[in-house]
Amino acid sequence: MADMGAFRDAVTAWAAGGPEAPAYELAARLPVRTVVLLEGLSDVAAVDALAERRGRDLAAEGVCVLSIGGAMSVGRYARLLGSPGLGLRLTGLCDEAERPYYARGFERAGAAPQGFFVCAADLEDELIRALGVPRVAELIREQGDLRPLRTFLRQPAQQGRAAEQQFRRFLGTKKGRKIHYGRVLVEALDPDRVPAPLGDLLCSL
Repeated sequence: MADMGAFRDAVTAWAAGGPEAPAYELAARLPVRTVVLLEGLSDVAAVDALAERRGRDLAAEGVCVLSIGGAMSVGRYARLLGSPGLGLRLTGLCDEAERPYYARGFERAGAAPQGFFVCAADLEDELIRALGVPRVAELIREQGDLRPLRTFLRQPAQQGRAAEQQFRRFLGTKKGRKIHYGRVLVEALDPDRVPAPLGDLLCSL
């Protein structure tokens, strides 16, 4: 649904200080009923991938999956999109460390304080644990990243760290890699191994 992309762009511009009218106009025309506030584009890729696996078209359902560029922006986006602004239902997904930002932002916007879902460390950590290290290593090999991974693992800073931590850190070492693997890891999950925060988020929509 191309218009949902236009709505995302309008909201992002509005949050950055741009005009509010385009977001209001698109929200009324689509219409949008729910916005999923996510910390980054890798989270968007994972949510979109799981929705596709389950045969859902979130945009057609009136759900906007939105990257807010970091948890500290959640208050601003929640204010614009929740009851003080467009009056949309809000939900989201965040890291455990960022829970206070989300709780405060949702409460101030009149949204349910517990209307979002929380990953233990972050979504990549959840996915790596769900798949297991051997399977993640296999996926990295299939994606042509085995040589960079081996180089990364030889670094002194990685010695003595748990494999899950090493793999999680590796995904963030190159621009675009986390986004790419957000989809790759979700597509590789067994249906009964979807991490609870991700699965519960989709079920709530």
